[in-house]
Amino acid sequence: MALHCAAFCFRSVPSHPPTSTKFTQPTVKASAFSFPLSPPLVKLNVRGKALPGDGTPETKESPLVVCFGEMLIDFVPTTSGLSLADAPAFKKAPGGAPANVAVGISRLGGSSAFIGKVGEDEFGYMLADILKENNVNNEGVRFDPGARTALAFVTLRSDGEREFMFYRNPSADMLLQEDELDFDLIRKAKIFHYGSISLITEPCKSAHKAAAKAAKDAGVVLSYDPNLRLPLWPSAESAREGILSIWETADIIKVSEEEISFLTHGEDPYDDAIVRKLFHPNLKLLLVTEGSEGCRYYTKEFSGRVKGLKVDAVDTTGAGDAFVAGILSQLAVDLSLLEKEEQLRDSLKFANACGALTVIERGAIPALPTKEAVLNAMLKPVS
Repeated sequence: MALHCAAFCFRSVPSHPPTSTKFTQPTVKASAFSFPLSPPLVKLNVRGKALPGDGTPETKESPLVVCFGEMLIDFVPTTSGLSLADAPAFKKAPGGAPANVAVGISRLGGSSAFIGKVGEDEFGYMLADILKENNVNNEGVRFDPGARTALAFVTLRSDGEREFMFYRNPSADMLLQEDELDFDLIRKAKIFHYGSISLITEPCKSAHKAAAKAAKDAGVVLSYDPNLRLPLWPSAESAREGILSIWETADIIKVSEEEISFLTHGEDPYDDAIVRKLFHPNLKLLLVTEGSEGCRYYTKEFSGRVKGLKVDAVDTTGAGDAFVAGILSQLAVDLSLLEKEEQLRDSLKFANACGALTVIERGAIPALPTKEAVLNAMLKPVS
């Protein structure tokens, strides 16, 4: 499955920075994504940057969310309901769950950074540039001269759901080393977000654990979305063990219904007693996403369900990441939401809308919504 064929080997790009170079942090243009709320929106209690009396954005930067893990290229069929072999063409789309979350937060007007590794190739430089173009701090991006940027071919069923075929043996994201981490950037974060794919192989596994420990030691809130991709793990059991190996260090965990069934060996994901088994003593918030149905939330003090927006799904790639971006963008501004159920519910309505808007376009990062689009969608139906 190695993808070292000529079709994907592009010309060298000498004008790009060498492997060891760090990018300069891009200027965050708050005004592009900050919107004064009209009276009907006040009830939503959606957190964002405050606007002074003259309506101009504050220059103070919003709290930072640092996302760690993989960034890759998704190849999405232009026609749904066909196998990869039968698809007539593919749309190239930047993706990778942690990178999606970083861009999602920035689109919503928040401050985010991405830490990970890509290949020193055309796709790798493209991905780093996409982060910068979306006002994501890419100082933590590293380039590997000996491995390619990861690729994923995505099969879209007629209902918009996906199946994946990955090219990564190994890909650059798997080769990030501990000594390549930007620990200063990690310690600046309000929230440090990650998945489980970075736990599959060394050296990235050790880098992941070192990054999370540095964040925890600095008092940063840890956010975890396992983002189960079984084909990437050696076996189902190794996936289950790997995902659960860091479970109890997280402060916030987001899982899907399917992931609950997987982690509990097939138990009912709709049974609150089963879900509560996954709630560890130090966990502040457990979120269960249910696609178009919305989500459930669990804290030590309260739990409940928030309905989602009904839309016609074209491609569900990135919907969960958009949801995560939505809720983290709110929590980064005000962590006390974790203790206030009504305000948390408002923030989850916002997050649900983020996910819904993402499925009506193909690809993950291209489909991530702006704050204005989300607030508008919460006031009127989306077709």
